[in-house]
Amino acid sequence: MKEFASAAATFAGLGADVVARLAGLAADLCIVVDVAGLVRDASVSSDEIPAALAQSWVGQPIQNIVVPDSRHKLAELLAAGAHDEAVRWRQLNLLADGGAQWMLQCAALRLDAEGVLVVVARSLQSTAVLQQRLVQAQQAMERDYWQFRDAETRYRQLFQSSSEGVLVLEADNLTVLEANPAACRVLELDDSTLVGRPLPACFGADAAAVLSLLVGVRAAGRPAEAMACLGVDRADVLVSATAFRQGGTAQLLVRLVRRGADAQGAPRVDADWAALVRVTPDGVVLTDGDGRVLAANGAFLELAQLVAEEQLRGESLDRWLGRSGVDLSVLLSNLRQRGLVRLFATRLRGELGASTEVEIAAVQVSESPAVLGFTIRDVGRRLSATPRALQELPKSVEQLTELVGRVPMKDIVGETTDLIEQLCIEAALELTRGNRAAAAEMLGLSRQSLYVKLRRYGLKDIGIEDEK
Repeated sequence: MKEFASAAATFAGLGADVVARLAGLAADLCIVVDVAGLVRDASVSSDEIPAALAQSWVGQPIQNIVVPDSRHKLAELLAAGAHDEAVRWRQLNLLADGGAQWMLQCAALRLDAEGVLVVVARSLQSTAVLQQRLVQAQQAMERDYWQFRDAETRYRQLFQSSSEGVLVLEADNLTVLEANPAACRVLELDDSTLVGRPLPACFGADAAAVLSLLVGVRAAGRPAEAMACLGVDRADVLVSATAFRQGGTAQLLVRLVRRGADAQGAPRVDADWAALVRVTPDGVVLTDGDGRVLAANGAFLELAQLVAEEQLRGESLDRWLGRSGVDLSVLLSNLRQRGLVRLFATRLRGELGASTEVEIAAVQVSESPAVLGFTIRDVGRRLSATPRALQELPKSVEQLTELVGRVPMKDIVGETTDLIEQLCIEAALELTRGNRAAAAEMLGLSRQSLYVKLRRYGLKDIGIEDEK
């Protein structure tokens, strides 16, 4: 520090008030400390430090007004001031109310021969706030950087693994900037050859059509698509283009979907599924949640004796089912509860009066909006002459509950009773090794009643007579 050339002549006549004002103007905080290390007086000229707090320090050890981490620096500062060493500024943190801290840059100077020191301090709060903002800005930039890296990684993964060809073009000259492996397979070019090449040049005779498509998208900014041929004996390609801006420049996102005999992927599979539904020999019907027909295949039109799909669209499926108002209600109720119905036996009535025994399987295709799917199979040829009630006899409680609404309760009870009798007789004959007398006694029947039931259920050849 360069001192005044004539300090004695300049400051000799200064009074205590002038010196105090000079100290206050030169520093934000001045603290007078005696030889014992006690605060004798304090002056504050900064609004950041409350004057009342500074006055409360008077009479306290100066070590008590700084945070513990700064006490060793304060001791070194006071020792240097007491020995008239060169002024050295140290950064200290003072305690404030509520646990807050003030950052101060301090220096100490001895006032008299008795060892009284004055500690002058400059507030670093503004600098601390700026430093804190800088740290927060750096942390925000770090978070944004890693979010960007994560997004770029996901984009790269999707770009590389997509089954569709995807290219990014520079809008001005339509050259390829990026191409995924699927695009290289579609165009039958490797990445090094494709990148940097104008995309229309890859299409041979249809280059003009692709060029017109890309130029139109670049000018209008609206997505568009067109079919283009890659060459002789090569599949057609659906070219879709979308314009976007990145880094202040216009670019085009182009999708390539191969069509034709050698096309692969979801579009071909979806077309095959649609063709399967159209040509399957079982009737297939789509309805809304109330059972009104949305679409049906040719097999169902044949069963319903209709000519065109428009004749049934919007009509209730109940119009062609065996028991109007019953079968469809049972199907819809089971679909709402389980989402699936199998082997629902009923009859389907045609528009010209024909009636066909059918089995229906139903499933809930989607919930919002509700779409239901029904497959209807003609089983008339495989049914035997056995009465229908017997064909539908339950083999378990679950099957019994499923018959409710499909078979009259009287038939269910009667035929189920006969089935139980038959099963009990067969079990008794098996336990008695075919001894009919013992079986009759086990069942609580007379021999004559047992023989009648054996003939009724076609079991007369089972078992042997008791020889006794």
